[in-house]
Amino acid sequence: MTFAKMSAIRGYMFGQQLQSGIILCGREFMNSLEDSSMEEVKQAIRSEPFLNAYYDIGEKYIRSVNGLIEYKFVGLRNNLDSVKSKARILIAWVDEAENVSESAWLKLIPTVRTEGSEIWVTWNPEKKGSPTDLRFRQNKMPDARIAEMNYMDNPWFPSVLEKERQNDLKRLDDATYRWIWEGAYRENSAAQIFAGKYEIHDFVAASNWNGPYQGIDFGFSKDPTAAIRCWIHNECLWIEHEAFKVGLELDQTTDFIAARIPRFSQYVTRADSARPESISYLKRHGLPRISPAEKGRGSVEDGISFIKSFRKIYIHPRCKEVINEFRSYSYKIDRLSGDVLPDVVDAFNHGIDALRYSLEPVMKNRRPFNIKL
Repeated sequence: MTFAKMSAIRGYMFGQQLQSGIILCGREFMNSLEDSSMEEVKQAIRSEPFLNAYYDIGEKYIRSVNGLIEYKFVGLRNNLDSVKSKARILIAWVDEAENVSESAWLKLIPTVRTEGSEIWVTWNPEKKGSPTDLRFRQNKMPDARIAEMNYMDNPWFPSVLEKERQNDLKRLDDATYRWIWEGAYRENSAAQIFAGKYEIHDFVAASNWNGPYQGIDFGFSKDPTAAIRCWIHNECLWIEHEAFKVGLELDQTTDFIAARIPRFSQYVTRADSARPESISYLKRHGLPRISPAEKGRGSVEDGISFIKSFRKIYIHPRCKEVINEFRSYSYKIDRLSGDVLPDVVDAFNHGIDALRYSLEPVMKNRRPFNIKL
């Protein structure tokens, strides 16, 4: 059911209770009724006989036949004063709300003050930190109900759109595809460190591949402990297994990783050298081949450059945390100019740090793998 139809049904219910008022349909920009959701609402009403009988639909208006319920369509950017003057707003539906300004929200929200009234906000998230995102997604109001939906939630998803989705999956970069079809933020591909370098691909490592290479990045209270296994083959990096957990106790680490990465203890593992006591403990408790990674000045930047030097990076679909990190790991962006800065954001990097540690010996001896830098 669409929001247009839901608004019409709720208007019908208000009318049956002899309540009068306005259903306000707003967008940030609306130069004319053609830019509004009016046509969508009209189609929704005409699709249901009881709604079609209840509403009087004109060329430029929609109202109930008994005069109790009336639709108003406004542009929030240029018609804020007229919005404030509306009496008894029963429902305010703000569609395409991504670009609604904070000043618009500050004026609209107090206007919707009738007992039992509601504000509906629908949008395809684009920019993390936009006024709409901060108000309704990042900082949820205590009495708000949030529903994140995409094509997977539609049991009647048509075959023609499924074909289009499959084509986009093959044609578009990962960030754009996820924004269009999965409701992810639209990321700045220029800021994404590994944009265009990786693919999600099911694979089985062969006996002639180089590796495995294993790494651990320690976390605890807020950051996860992350373990990685990867391989090198045909000038490509293949990330096969992961183990992630926040709050992982040191004495549980070996068993936790072993349950997720087969035969992990049998291979050399390089771990964060900032935690020598943890490495020493694990060496005596189930990971006899663990050793510290040699980190130095510029090790993060050097590691990133080395990982990017592979012809392609393939990530197994089961490595969901690593996939999320590769999608999110980015350079800082200047707030005023939008320019991409050379500084790396210290976030979404725990699996990537473990990956850097695992590849440390390969970085020192690149030529045998014919990796072009």
